[in-house]
Amino acid sequence: MSLQRLLRVVGALAATAVVGAAVFNAATTGDDASEAMRSRLTIIVPAAPGGGWDLVGRESQNALREGGIVANSQVVNVPGAGGTIGLAQTVRQEGRSNLLLVTGTVMIGGIVVNDSSHSLEDVTPIARLADDYEVIVVREDSPYQDMGDLVEAWRSDPGAMAVGGGSLGGTDHLLAGMVAGDVGIDPREVNYIPFSGGGQALTSLLSGSVDVGISGYNEFSDQIAAGNVRALGVSARERVDGVDVPTLAEQGVDAVLPNWRGVVAPPGITGAERAELTAIVTEMHDTPQWADTLARNRWDDTFQTGAAFEEFIAVETERITAITEELGLS
Repeated sequence: MSLQRLLRVVGALAATAVVGAAVFNAATTGDDASEAMRSRLTIIVPAAPGGGWDLVGRESQNALREGGIVANSQVVNVPGAGGTIGLAQTVRQEGRSNLLLVTGTVMIGGIVVNDSSHSLEDVTPIARLADDYEVIVVREDSPYQDMGDLVEAWRSDPGAMAVGGGSLGGTDHLLAGMVAGDVGIDPREVNYIPFSGGGQALTSLLSGSVDVGISGYNEFSDQIAAGNVRALGVSARERVDGVDVPTLAEQGVDAVLPNWRGVVAPPGITGAERAELTAIVTEMHDTPQWADTLARNRWDDTFQTGAAFEEFIAVETERITAITEELGLS
């Protein structure tokens, strides 16, 4: 076995041990199950600390604590493969009712790109929490003043335009493909340079290694405010409160892509346990702390539970899968 493979195996085993140790076996019923969930809740973040999913996990933990909803909540980071390693760990915790996994748009792309053996059909949907949006930026000294300028140059030589963003199949990559397809560029011709996150994409943009950067607005907001980069368009359907940037749609580009965030539970929990987890997350959503989270991060409140959230996941899975196919990733 190669050293690289050995390290991957050891890492996976370690992650399993961490999650196993963090999760209290709450496979009980009635009041006992409710008490177990409200006394100890584990939130799996399927990414490294510091990213968007981690922010959702930490903000949720804070609202649960400050709102007096859960006595003890713990965030466990299980990064890798577009969130699919964390997904696999959650599926293995079948029947554990005091566990939530943070999920969202990126995981759907990660499932396709990594040919994951598990999908969101294998877990129990609990709630959609919020949406944030992508922004397309260029350096301050770039000749592109708006999306019209960028599209004109991109069409003339698609391969010459280096676009930097997060992992292959992630939200940044999906948006690049959507924009390209809408303006008449074959999405497979997009010269997409993947990075581990928005921070590295920003560094490469500022150094001139890439021409265009795509990430969540919060990843670039400080540099936008400082005038070091110019925001050309946001992937929202309508203007985002507190974000003085036109939407792509306003500029004739039909590319609306919310980066939704939500939570799911392991498979095999009872209906009563699912209802209690839904109640816990609903109470969290209703706290002043979560309202502050939405305002500070400029997230849209798109809270959904039950059948509505299940239907949303099904529609999003179909849509994102189609985009990854257009990009040649599946």
